[in-house]
Amino acid sequence: MTASQQADPSASDVLATSRSLLARARRRDDGAWEKLVELYAPLAYFWCRRGHVAEQDIPDVVQEVFRSVVVGIDTFRKERPCDTFRGWLRTVTRSKLCDYFRSRGKTPGAPGGSDMQRRLEQVAAEPDEEPDDAEESAERALFFRGLETIRHQFEPRTWQAFWRVVVDEKSVADVAAELGMRPGTVRVAKCRVLHRLRQELGDVE
Repeated sequence: MTASQQADPSASDVLATSRSLLARARRRDDGAWEKLVELYAPLAYFWCRRGHVAEQDIPDVVQEVFRSVVVGIDTFRKERPCDTFRGWLRTVTRSKLCDYFRSRGKTPGAPGGSDMQRRLEQVAAEPDEEPDDAEESAERALFFRGLETIRHQFEPRTWQAFWRVVVDEKSVADVAAELGMRPGTVRVAKCRVLHRLRQELGDVE
């Protein structure tokens, strides 16, 4: 057993199970799927609202998104640093938004014409640009939801050191002095929690 595992008894339990939520989901683990939906559905809802889906239709569109995720998750591969589950989910959501607007265009009485075509083009051609404040807020909420799933895996002091540096944006030196820890230990705490979060979600920075 390593010194870090001795300092954090639950670490050995973490290593005994799959480190990746996505890996467990690929094995059709029901608990993993429930957690995946809990973590990412609010982001899919946000993208649907941003895509101007009628509010009453959003639950159906999100359901279709995750139905596609279930079918296609084995095809998702993190081959490049820029490949993220979040980005893949956004692509799936964009496809379902296109399906949604196409289906509305074929429904009697539904709006169509140039306005419908314009919406389809906007969805299909949405650039992968830097997120604005609203999207950053939605993704930050994902970050905190992810943290809650792993918080119990760390000792309170380790978690506090991480939180003070990353969330409260305090300097390592200040946090070390505040908690009576070595600066190197604070840095290790920060890295361990972030590393575990990336293992769990695969893409949260």
